[in-house]
Amino acid sequence: MSNSINHHFTAALLLQDGTFYTGKALGKRGTSTGEICFNTGMTGYQEVFTDPSYAGQTLIMNNCYIGNYGARREDMESDSIKISGLICKNISDQYYRPMADDSLNDYLTKNNLTGISDVDTRALVTHIRSKGSMNCIISSEVTDKAQLQAELDKVPSMEGLELSSKVSTKQLYQAGNPESPYRIAVLDLGIKKNILHCFVERGAFLQVYPAKTTFEEMEKFNPQGYFVSNGPGDPAVMDYGIQTVKKIQDSGKPFFGICLGHQLLALANGIPTFKMHHGHRGLNHPVKNVVTGKSEITTQNHGFGIDPEATKRSDVLEITHVNLNDGSIEGIRLKNRPAFSVQYHPESTPGPYDSRYLFDEFMNMLKMQ
Repeated sequence: MSNSINHHFTAALLLQDGTFYTGKALGKRGTSTGEICFNTGMTGYQEVFTDPSYAGQTLIMNNCYIGNYGARREDMESDSIKISGLICKNISDQYYRPMADDSLNDYLTKNNLTGISDVDTRALVTHIRSKGSMNCIISSEVTDKAQLQAELDKVPSMEGLELSSKVSTKQLYQAGNPESPYRIAVLDLGIKKNILHCFVERGAFLQVYPAKTTFEEMEKFNPQGYFVSNGPGDPAVMDYGIQTVKKIQDSGKPFFGICLGHQLLALANGIPTFKMHHGHRGLNHPVKNVVTGKSEITTQNHGFGIDPEATKRSDVLEITHVNLNDGSIEGIRLKNRPAFSVQYHPESTPGPYDSRYLFDEFMNMLKMQ
């Protein structure tokens, strides 16, 4: 099975610091901007592209070759591609999975995604690891550096951006068995579908709410517990989310947060967040559970973290997980409430299943209510 990629158009990539590449156009012909970041995974590109936490970001796939298994509707983690642009070394013009619906390039085109290939991604990733994340622009319409720089200068920094309300569901919806005794109110800040699946397969009934839903409104569902999801943007500017999490924990009901939900739990307890140098993204990051002493290989996608020194000094929080690469805080729990969170993605799509026990731990909290 194959599909020919149109390589007639040249594309250009410009970073905020002036780094400039030319390559071949991918997907829809056009221009896109965003904060540049990279993913260290070798597979799972479609799940990555559709993760709402990537909203506003231009993604480098560090693996030198993608697209060989095409794209399939069932593999989407949301209703559409959420990255703002794609950078890769090589993209396959053939795919070998009979279940696939499209070649990767056709999939990108149908989702209005502009990208660039034939870029030395290893050199580019090395540059970002040294210089840090920054904004960039991709264009298959304009290749003049000065024109691109003028457009790039208009792009706001990720720091200070509130994006969750833009990618969250607009209407309440439900998932799971309505007869289940385990009811979970889910605050959608950019949730991935497989997170919901991990709860449903454990017998929970979920009611999923838009990002700015109040605690009082969710409490009408009479849930046994609350889950606050992953999502994009700067957690420090999400006053609405911080206030909601404070009320959830003060209610005494079980709380579980992933990624952005983890950052909001920290902020609700006086722990500041910070913009990381280049973030953690991939499905191969080692984390240590300091409670059990065991290590986990984890899926990650975040560009912000919680302040490690403030966390260590906290009287109300304790650290449960740390990143074995850089020592950053990957998990916390409250000392006096049934509330915990992790920075990484235990639903692991894509990635290993090492951390799915966290869903079992939360379900056990609900059963003890």
